[in-house]
Amino acid sequence: MTPLIPKDKWALTVTSETGAQRRWTWNDLLALPSESVVADIHCVTRWSKLGTQWEGVSVDAVLDGVTTEATHALATSYGGYTTNLPLTELRGGKAWIAYRYDGQELGALHGGPARLLVPHLYFWKSAKWLNGLQLLLQDEPGFWERAGYHNHGDPWHEQRYEFD
Repeated sequence: MTPLIPKDKWALTVTSETGAQRRWTWNDLLALPSESVVADIHCVTRWSKLGTQWEGVSVDAVLDGVTTEATHALATSYGGYTTNLPLTELRGGKAWIAYRYDGQELGALHGGPARLLVPHLYFWKSAKWLNGLQLLLQDEPGFWERAGYHNHGDPWHEQRYEFD
């Protein structure tokens, strides 16, 4: 089922490994510096879409000022979806909280109002309907990873399933 989240009810919460939290409302997110991103995206079902155009806030901007010794993050979504990532895959200009695609607001079917965008990994790592990042001292597999998908998901190494 597609979660329908009104922007006035949407929030993103970053929770550190100590339990400290920072929270952004929709207006708070839009007040952060936005970036335009052109990236190729890759699905585990063996399709790619080249040169996709996004707009959003860098995860670096969201994590700015967050004190952590975490090595991993668990992205959480409205509707209960989760996916895990090493924190190094989210930092350094590699990931965004995207809210526009191809010049239009991101619709609910595609993860709107905001989704995680991690284009250098398979698209299941780009969690739709994002509502949180839990910073962790150790890895914790998410929904598809527990179901047998590869823990990392690098399309250039064809890391689709846990045995790849």
